[in-house]
Amino acid sequence: MADFIKIYNENPNEREIAKVVQGLRSGGLVIYPTDTVYGLGCDITNTKALERIAKIKGIKLEKANFSFICPDLSNLSDYVKQIDTSTFKILKRALPGPYTFILPGNNNLPSAFKKKKTVGIRIPDNNIARIIVERLGNPIVSTSIRDEDDVIEYTTDPELIFEKWQNKVDIVIDGGYGDNMASTVIDLSGSEPVIVREGKGSTDIF
Repeated sequence: MADFIKIYNENPNEREIAKVVQGLRSGGLVIYPTDTVYGLGCDITNTKALERIAKIKGIKLEKANFSFICPDLSNLSDYVKQIDTSTFKILKRALPGPYTFILPGNNNLPSAFKKKKTVGIRIPDNNIARIIVERLGNPIVSTSIRDEDDVIEYTTDPELIFEKWQNKVDIVIDGGYGDNMASTVIDLSGSEPVIVREGKGSTDIF
């Protein structure tokens, strides 16, 4: 059964953060808060953990469109090809925030993503998610946890999330109530920005 760990967004407890980081390092799956909906993630360098997430989502790993949670823009060049000034300005204006930006991936992508031409980058405006990634030392892969309910697309109550997911994952973080609207997805890999999905983030950022 998963550990249920309470962490406060305003003042994350380092001991609890360390537990989560240790769980990720040892191949664990973690459900964590973001500035939009709760996400399911693992260490992007751990192929077995990635395969577990793909299995839960019912897709093949090589077909999965997971996004990467990063702490800030400083390590973008680890996974993304060089981007032009106007693209960087958009990122700087919008992040941290409720956006997923699709950018051209480079040759340093972990083996599971080697065939991908693009990568989705998220820098959420949430201290818990960003500090975990910072302490881990590399991004975590992220996918939203959807609800089967036709009316409620995303569960916002961490206790209900724990009830539903406790036997599928290793850690569920209670970071308070989540949002019920996913991130806005914008493709910046071409010559013009393309809005792929309108979500919580405003599209007036260009």
